[in-house]
Amino acid sequence: MSCNSQSQSNDIVHRTYPPIQCPRCILDVSANRTFVMGILNITPDSFSDGGKYYTPDQAYLHAMRMIEEGADIIDVGGESSRPGAQPVSAEEEIARIVPVIERLATATNIPISVDTYKAQVAESAINAGAQMINDITAMTYDPAMLPLAARTGVPVVLMHMQGTPQTMQLNPQYTNVVSDIIEYLNNAIQIAKQAGINEEQIIIDPGIGFGKTLEHNLSILHHLSEFLRLGRPILIGVSRKSFIGKILDLPVDERLEGTAAAVAIAVIHGAKIVRVHDVKAMVRVVKIADAIRVSS
Repeated sequence: MSCNSQSQSNDIVHRTYPPIQCPRCILDVSANRTFVMGILNITPDSFSDGGKYYTPDQAYLHAMRMIEEGADIIDVGGESSRPGAQPVSAEEEIARIVPVIERLATATNIPISVDTYKAQVAESAINAGAQMINDITAMTYDPAMLPLAARTGVPVVLMHMQGTPQTMQLNPQYTNVVSDIIEYLNNAIQIAKQAGINEEQIIIDPGIGFGKTLEHNLSILHHLSEFLRLGRPILIGVSRKSFIGKILDLPVDERLEGTAAAVAIAVIHGAKIVRVHDVKAMVRVVKIADAIRVSS
C-alpha cells in the first residue's frame, strides 16, 4: 500500500461526525474515543446471560454496575434475538423493560437505548425515559417505527439482518457480504431520511452474527472501515458471539479474550460504539485500541 493510500485510509478511520443528540445528553461521536454500550437483557432465553437479570431488581443493579464500570450507554432488551429465538408479545416486552427503564431514568443521565423492533415497545420505553432506539430490522418490521423515530427525534441504530432470528442462521448467502450489507444500510438510511429522521441521528450496525457465517463475520470485521463510506457512526456487536466460540472452541462463558480481540479490531477500523456484556474489561480494551488508533 502506498503512503498516499495509507493516508486516505487513516482519514476515513478518523472521520468525525456531528454530535448525536439524545433527549437528555449529547454523544460526542467526533471525539477521539469509542463509546461502550452495556447490554442489559431482561429475558429468560438470551444466548449469553438469559435469566441472570430477569427481575427488575436484578436488571437495575446490573445496569448500575455497568455504569460504574464505565458504560456510556445501556441497551435494554426484553426479547432475545439469538438464533432460533421465539418472539414475545409487545405487552410482555413492555412489562419486562419499562419498570427498569423508569427506575434507571431517575437514577442516571446515561442514555438508555431500547433494543426492539416493535414501535409500541419503543414508544413505551421512550415515555419511560429511553433515549435511543436500537432496531435489529433497520425499522423494516413495524411500519409505525419510522414515524415514531421521526416524531420523537431520538437517535436510531439501523442494523442489517438477513432473515429473522428464527431463520437467519439456516443458510446465509451473499454475493459479496460487505458490499451487499453496505447497499442494504445505504437504502435503510435513505428510507429513514425520507421518513423525516435526521441523518445526523442515524447509527449503522452491520449485524455481526445476524444471518452470517463465520467467514462472513470475519470479512465484515476485516473490512469494517469500508462502512465508513456511508458517513454514519458504526456500532458493532461482537460480544461472546458464536463466531468467537467456533474459532476458539470455547463455550459462551469463556469468550472474554476473543471478544476483546474482536472489539480492538473493530475500534482500530473505525467503530464508534461497541456493544458488550463485559463492560469493565472492554472499557480497558477500548482505551488501548483508541490510543493506538489516534496515534496512527
